[in-house]
Amino acid sequence: MPNESQDPVFQLVKSLTRSEKRHFRLFSNRQGSNEGLKFIQLFDALDGLEHYDEEKILQQAPAIKKVQLANLKANLYRQLLSSLRLYHNNQNLDIQLHEQLDFARVLYNKGFYQQSLKMLEKVKATAQQADLPHIVLEALDFEKLIESQYITRSLRGKAEALSNEAIAVAQHVTHIHELSNVALRLYGLYIKVGHARNLNDYERVKAYFKANLPRIELQSAGFFEKLNYYQAHVWYYYLVHDFRACYRYAQKWVDLFEENPAMKEKQSTLYIKGIHNLLSALYNLLYYSRFMEVLKKLEDFAQQEGRRTTPNTEALLFLYTWTNKLNAYFMEGRFTDGIELIPELLEKLRQFQSQLDPHWQLIFYYKIASLYFGSGDYQKAIQYLNKIIQFKEANLREDLQCFARILNLIAHFEAGEDRALEYQIKSTYHFLGKMNDQQQMQVEIFRFLRNLGNVEPHQLKDAFIALKEKLTLIAADPFERRPFLYLDILSWLESKIENIPVQAIMQRKFKLMK
Repeated sequence: MPNESQDPVFQLVKSLTRSEKRHFRLFSNRQGSNEGLKFIQLFDALDGLEHYDEEKILQQAPAIKKVQLANLKANLYRQLLSSLRLYHNNQNLDIQLHEQLDFARVLYNKGFYQQSLKMLEKVKATAQQADLPHIVLEALDFEKLIESQYITRSLRGKAEALSNEAIAVAQHVTHIHELSNVALRLYGLYIKVGHARNLNDYERVKAYFKANLPRIELQSAGFFEKLNYYQAHVWYYYLVHDFRACYRYAQKWVDLFEENPAMKEKQSTLYIKGIHNLLSALYNLLYYSRFMEVLKKLEDFAQQEGRRTTPNTEALLFLYTWTNKLNAYFMEGRFTDGIELIPELLEKLRQFQSQLDPHWQLIFYYKIASLYFGSGDYQKAIQYLNKIIQFKEANLREDLQCFARILNLIAHFEAGEDRALEYQIKSTYHFLGKMNDQQQMQVEIFRFLRNLGNVEPHQLKDAFIALKEKLTLIAADPFERRPFLYLDILSWLESKIENIPVQAIMQRKFKLMK
């Protein structure tokens, strides 16, 4: 996984579409100066490179001196963003409204107070209709500033109305922020430690959620208040393993967009995330038929003709569509078939590399490793597990790091690499010792693998049966169920006991599940 950071100007240039580049050239030609010519030369040089290389830039644009490069890049970056803002103006209502707020400020500075107020009224009406209370509040603040200077002689009768309007809008904005803060902090906790690991975790998360969740009247709440309210509940129930409640609130999230179809276009990233969270809950509930219905909804949205596309929405659609396509293969136990998707998946990971955070890349590597493991290709599984184990930021998704190490031990055992297994056991032992919390499943598997060398071949089946019995009891505890979401160790043990491939066990379970 490459960690080197790329030059932000180069990244922005390489992200431009053909029409965006054409628009930028027209936009930048307004400069009309020698500095402007250097500016275009730098753009052309960056556009022609596969990888950022300052020496090649200076060779391709000899008019640019090395000492000028930093300033020219900073100027190019600003101009690119200005051009893109203008280019995408018609597709983003918030950009249009902020532009009109700027126009209202210009009119105010020129002394045209009534014209400024009329523009602010239009901004407020449009923002209210689009459920953008932040912009409504901005317009109200400006309107109060103008009226409070007693220069329009129109304040009589408006003071009370403006004040009440501002209080009501501010309350909506406050609720939105309070709810989004709760959801964001719960998500941050999940990224750090995963699901609640024990009763103490559960009580801490529950206490935080109850103390910080504001009371709101859903019937009178705006779109974003409802959305953040549902989102906060989704993360709370996901963290505490209540996947049925998580499913209910994720469904409310998606239904909110179905009730407000215009928002699918205006807030497509939030719609896509809602569908993904619904799919995650269904996967954890093993509700296969409904899972496939919702996955089709996501794929249909991705293929929808005339849908407005942005690099952000395309990255999210890749992320969530492929995550859940792989999850479908896991539920079906079709690991060998799933391996056929890996070359295309790796190509897409390269394509979206700059837009994916390490958390998601690690998850994909774990899923790829699981596909190889389930199909019996243990060397390939080890290869992808090592990408997770060797990742430098060990504090990121500690639980995923742990399960990668345990699956790595099992893969080494299955591959018959006894010498390497001994080293891996020591490495995993040190890692587990540093963990903030170890769960019974992790401890029992590690203990079993560590003592495996003392088990006679004819005693192996009995040892697998004994371990399965222990883990079945552990899995009955709601707070010990979390590790089984990442590692279906019970199916692997059944495969060892019955001496058949693990994917045959999972396919059998899938038929019973249907």
